[in-house]
Amino acid sequence: MSDTQLTVTLSGGDADDARAVVGALEGTFGPPQERPSDTDATVRVATFGGEGQGPGAGRTDTRPLSEPVTVTVQGTPDAVRRASDTLSRSFTARDEGAAAGDQEQERQLLLES
Repeated sequence: MSDTQLTVTLSGGDADDARAVVGALEGTFGPPQERPSDTDATVRVATFGGEGQGPGAGRTDTRPLSEPVTVTVQGTPDAVRRASDTLSRSFTARDEGAAAGDQEQERQLLLES
């Protein structure tokens, strides 16, 4: 796994909320390899594998979320830290817990406007 590969799972909110969360991460990780579905799915997934503008480059001008969104970010410890930092700058974020392995980490955040 490259040091920038990240999987983002979103639940809650609508397709616009998913786009807002993914948009916030694009400055840090570049465009996603896989975007969340626009359908009425209850869980959406995005994957990032590229390098964006840098660790502090996430958008902070995101639109408000229609409702709280639970986001799980999974990848290398550096990628998870960068994603968590970016989302915390873009939204009100509450850390819901983390799990760490040898080479991967997972963190769950509850995002609100």
